[in-house]
Amino acid sequence: MGCAMHLLPQAASTKTDIRDCSADPPYLPPTAINTTARLAALRGTMRAHSVHAYIVPSTDAHMSEYIAKRDSRLGWLTGFTGSAGTVVVTWDKAALWTDSRYWIQAERQMDCNWELQRTTWIKSIGLWILEAVPVGGNISLDPFLFSIDTWNSYSQALHGSGRTLLPIETNLVDQVWADQRPPPASSEIYSLPAEFTGSSWQEKVAGIRQQMEQHVRRPTAVLLSGLEETAWLFNLRGNDIPYNPVFYSYTLLTNTSISLFVDEMRLSATARQSLRAGCPGPLCVELQEYGQARAHLGRYAQGNVTIWLGTEYTTYGLYGVIPQEKLLEDSYSPVMLAKAVKNAKEQELLRAAHVRDAVAVIQYLLWLEKMVPQGQVDEFSGAQHIDMLRQAQEHSRGPSFQSISASGLNAALAHYSPSNGSSRKLSVDEMYLSDTGGQYLDGTTDITRTMHWGVPTPLQKEAYTRVLMGNIDLSRLIFPPNTAGRVVESFARRALWNVGLNYGHGTGHGIGNFLSVHEWPVGFQSNNVPLTAGMFTSIEPGYYRDGEFGVRIEDVALVVEAQTKHQTGEKPFLTFEVVSLVPYDRNLIDLSLLSPEQIRYLNAYYETIRARVGPELQRQRLEEEYRWLQRNTEPFPLGSAATATATLGTLALASLLSGLLNGLQA
Repeated sequence: MGCAMHLLPQAASTKTDIRDCSADPPYLPPTAINTTARLAALRGTMRAHSVHAYIVPSTDAHMSEYIAKRDSRLGWLTGFTGSAGTVVVTWDKAALWTDSRYWIQAERQMDCNWELQRTTWIKSIGLWILEAVPVGGNISLDPFLFSIDTWNSYSQALHGSGRTLLPIETNLVDQVWADQRPPPASSEIYSLPAEFTGSSWQEKVAGIRQQMEQHVRRPTAVLLSGLEETAWLFNLRGNDIPYNPVFYSYTLLTNTSISLFVDEMRLSATARQSLRAGCPGPLCVELQEYGQARAHLGRYAQGNVTIWLGTEYTTYGLYGVIPQEKLLEDSYSPVMLAKAVKNAKEQELLRAAHVRDAVAVIQYLLWLEKMVPQGQVDEFSGAQHIDMLRQAQEHSRGPSFQSISASGLNAALAHYSPSNGSSRKLSVDEMYLSDTGGQYLDGTTDITRTMHWGVPTPLQKEAYTRVLMGNIDLSRLIFPPNTAGRVVESFARRALWNVGLNYGHGTGHGIGNFLSVHEWPVGFQSNNVPLTAGMFTSIEPGYYRDGEFGVRIEDVALVVEAQTKHQTGEKPFLTFEVVSLVPYDRNLIDLSLLSPEQIRYLNAYYETIRARVGPELQRQRLEEEYRWLQRNTEPFPLGSAATATATLGTLALASLLSGLLNGLQA
């Protein structure tokens, strides 16, 4: 699934139904929401609080990427349902800032009460506020919906301007949303069976406490605000957020005590028994009300303590109750970093999940081959079908995100998802992009395949092949230990860059063990941590031609130690082991562009697919799918057309890596 960061501009397509606010009267598509009454109500509340501008983010109190409907304040206020954005409302203006993935979507969903600002820079938001709000005005926000870093960025943007940045703990959108706001989550919070965990929660707690003791600052406590952190630490799962098996919670872990802030009534009997088995004692989990986290933290912070936290997932509302001298700040908590490196058992669990996931995807690809020529599939019914196939697999717990099923020009929108009301028919005359994933008790999956059932154009075939070359070049790369993903990321782009093409999203993201499909802090972006053996990341280059087609090829890969001829340092070099196990579309591959090394890699990958997925297809008695797999994993010939590119390709790769590493060390 395409990453959210470092997006390049994307021109709006003229072939989509979007608003036209310059027309008289303004034109609004059927997908736009009338927000006049909601804005009027919010402005009335703002005036009552002497607020001249109110900032609304798209996240929740835990900095979650995906949020529950109850926390979708920005969506309710604007009608815009994209996963990333910021809104500012003044007494007479309203604007949304979002990135290029969502520009067209915003133009489809918002009415003409809203300006669309095509950037996400806080500096841009600050300049807009300075123009819209007079000197002496108050700019307010809910401090429990903004990270420490984001708060500081707004504070800096408005510093010395004569305007006041004023936190208000009463959320003004919630006040006007009132009884129309969806109710809090009420489903059960449960323990993961031991066979689906890498280690017991007691072992995990002991590991974090050991890190606390070994730290030069000797912190007395670790504060966990990210929902994945608490779920992973205690081997608990819930259903509070769509596609993410997490639950609303905070944790304060000290040297001698553990406080879990959660709705205790929702814990299953097994979960409660697991958490309380060590009581009294240092491995006894004290259950406290979710809403008491801030008050408890404030009382604890009055003592002779040092509290270790990750600034990326801690809100300014919690951060503000801890005296500065009692803080130990890192970008990510020690739990977030421990979770990112999977142990041997967790690795095997994720591998197993990807084998069964491959079965479902292969079933889908075979079904498409039969049904698309008959004109019987549209984007929405396709998305429903792959979700149904996954649901039938063992240990399935539903999709890991809303399936991206995009045909023709819709595939040029990197994060397009179809709806029942507006869905394009799949055709043998168009490319089709399927980006889907599953949640299983043993792992989370995410895979993208692009296909064409007819005759692709030369540009489509070249674009696909170059995207595949980028996927291969990064997947087979060998690199030094402690290398940051951003250093090697351009290997996925090199084949595209060579002919003046590129893509505007990140190249990969971490992935969890039955947790989030986008798991930080792993990946290829500037704020990701260095790659380490045991980390899982997606590798997903793409190319998008607006109004025509889109290509993305995504696999999940495990960082492993490389087998090299020489070993010069204390730690071995690293490489990737691809765990996604679905063949690529042979109809779209131009073999003449591939080097012998790339073809050998493909053939070896296909041997692995046959060896791992073939037996599972036979075990499930899917003989037709087994035959499809055999046909689509036939080895590619090492022809003379590819030989000419071999030496140049190898030299170019070596030169690129050398330059990148030298640049990093400079």
